Amino acid sequence: MPMILYTFLDTYDLSGKTVAPFVTSGGSGFSNTLDTIAQLEPNASVTDGLALGSSQADDCSSDVADWLSEIGLAS
Repeated sequence: MPMILYTFLDTYDLSGKTVAPFVTSGGSGFSNTLDTIAQLEPNASVTDGLALGSSQADDCSSDVADWLSEIGLAS
């Protein structure tokens, strides 16, 4: 996880919030990021994440819509 996200999670209290992680990646995906977020924000709800390969990122609106629906955050 990039250091700027550690700084963000150290700065803000996300207790009672829903964290919906997503990433575009050339190959590494989430690694341990979801577990790390859950550890740093134990009073937040961390959803399943969405990992898109770099080739998918250009046209990802349907992937994002499907993911939001799956995790219960679609409007």
